Amino acid sequence: MDSWYASQKVMEAIDKLGKIYYCPLKKNRLVDDTGGQEGYKSVASLSWTPAESEAGKLIKIKGFPKDKKVKLFRVIVSTNNPEYIVTNDLNQSNADDVQEVCAIRWKIEEFHRELKQLTGIESCQCRKARIQRNHIACARMVWVRLIHFSL
Repeated sequence: MDSWYASQKVMEAIDKLGKIYYCPLKKNRLVDDTGGQEGYKSVASLSWTPAESEAGKLIKIKGFPKDKKVKLFRVIVSTNNPEYIVTNDLNQSNADDVQEVCAIRWKIEEFHRELKQLTGIESCQCRKARIQRNHIACARMVWVRLIHFSL
């Protein structure tokens, strides 16, 4: 999922379904990694030991219930540009695995960008659900053909 969906309600709904999420947090999101000994601070201002960089750290996100902990990972996506990923999978202890999961998310983002740019999928002005579904199906078929011919 994208950082736009990193709300407490969305993450709680995913938890209730028994599913695992990997969600990026914006750099200014307030978290606590001290167990309540210090105040909340932005994710970007957290200090990281080498062990925490590899295995992640347990945190509490501001606004979440007191007993709700998530695991935070700092993943370097480009030179000096970290991305902060939280997961409800508390058994996850490998930052490289988290980075692989995030790579899948990026492929989905590329697909959506290509679909919108190449097919005009968002320009359907129809109101009826059936016509909208037909438009989406046709746009996806066009995308498949365009990708097929470009290979």
